[in-house]
Amino acid sequence: MEKDLIAVCGMNCGICKAFYREKNRCSGCRRLDEKTAKTRLHCILRQCKILKDNNLMYCSERCDSFPCKRLKSLDKRYRSKYHMSMFENLTFIKERGVEKFLEKEKEKWRCPLCGGVVTCHGGSCVMCGFEKFKN
Repeated sequence: MEKDLIAVCGMNCGICKAFYREKNRCSGCRRLDEKTAKTRLHCILRQCKILKDNNLMYCSERCDSFPCKRLKSLDKRYRSKYHMSMFENLTFIKERGVEKFLEKEKEKWRCPLCGGVVTCHGGSCVMCGFEKFKN
């Protein structure tokens, strides 16, 4: 779990399935390179004028629109499908700091069998395949 893997929306790119795939691997929202930018859609929140104009690290910083309609929609989808909340992540970061958030994430997404990372997309460990969230 690394600080630069926490996206502006509160997504932990370190638990994203795309971060671990071999083909068309995503390097994380903050680590977009030329190849990554061509192979994936840009997050609409990354294009937010408030974020850009104020050089904000996260949507929850000094934004009168937080949480905006876009973030609410994204959060709703991730709560129902992927066992996580961008809004909760951003609120935790704002209240307790990103380092404490990373500690919490490390525990939450650690595989109980091998210690690897369980992804939120699919809920399985990238190392051993353990399924944390069986539907």
